[in-house]
Amino acid sequence: MKTLAIVVPCYNEEETIHPFLEACQAVEREMANQLAFNYYFVNDGSKDHTLEVLRQVSKQFENVHYLSFSRNFGKEAGLLAGLEAAEGDYVTVMDADLQDPPELLIEMYAKIQEGYDVVGTRRADRKGEPPIRSFFAKAFYWLINKVSDTEMVDGARDFRLMRRPMVNAIMELSEYNRFSKGIFAWVGFETEYLEYKNVERVAGETSWNFWSLFKYSIEGIVNFSDAPLNIAFIGGLLSWILAFIMVILIVIRTLVFGDPTSGWPSLMTVILFLGGFQLLTIGILGKYIGKIFMETKKRPIYVIKEKSE
Repeated sequence: MKTLAIVVPCYNEEETIHPFLEACQAVEREMANQLAFNYYFVNDGSKDHTLEVLRQVSKQFENVHYLSFSRNFGKEAGLLAGLEAAEGDYVTVMDADLQDPPELLIEMYAKIQEGYDVVGTRRADRKGEPPIRSFFAKAFYWLINKVSDTEMVDGARDFRLMRRPMVNAIMELSEYNRFSKGIFAWVGFETEYLEYKNVERVAGETSWNFWSLFKYSIEGIVNFSDAPLNIAFIGGLLSWILAFIMVILIVIRTLVFGDPTSGWPSLMTVILFLGGFQLLTIGILGKYIGKIFMETKKRPIYVIKEKSE
């Protein structure tokens, strides 16, 4: 019988693990004649009792395994660790808060049998989200698809059912700076998406706020596009051309009309504009150089402190 590995990154999810397992095990019983389920939880340095709960369920169920990091390394590290630990013909990634409905696995497995390499999920709407968050999410997908060669689907979740070749391809990308949505899209493979209505968390609170999502979006743009560097170059070039034209106009005005340039406000405005643009350009360069620096250090993406036997 073929096997399915379910990878579940966790950060402060003590309240959701039991409901998540109950929902998944209901699907497991329904698919018992098709797939053998194995669960791989990754505790990403949780500050609550997530690790204690994982220890308990791993002793209670033979097919439940866990890894625990030495500290919080972030969602991307947890996702990679789970994929590297997962053994199975198929692998899926799910959130423990049940915003990824386990019952969709039945439809996803049926769809992947049609010959697809991966069956992903996307939200049909953003019901329940603050309007400002929905606006910026849509703006991000519009922007990233304009500036990147890798197309990313608006509303796509990390929740997807993948065949083993795709999982192996993802693990070939050993880069330190990771952005899973971009990586899933970059490796390619024949993909089909299923839509579903947005689901609220079953318990607990999300660790994602507006600022963390904004930083995550910036990481995605920088990791999968050199457009910010191009913008800095073009902006610098246009600023130089504009400054050159202004110098010529000032010289002509002074020689022909005898009207010397006056006005500290205008001078300070130009200085502040060019200075601000230079700082912006330096910041963009610094962001890319910082990523190069982190890649060259060759540090491990995560450190495992404890794992189930």
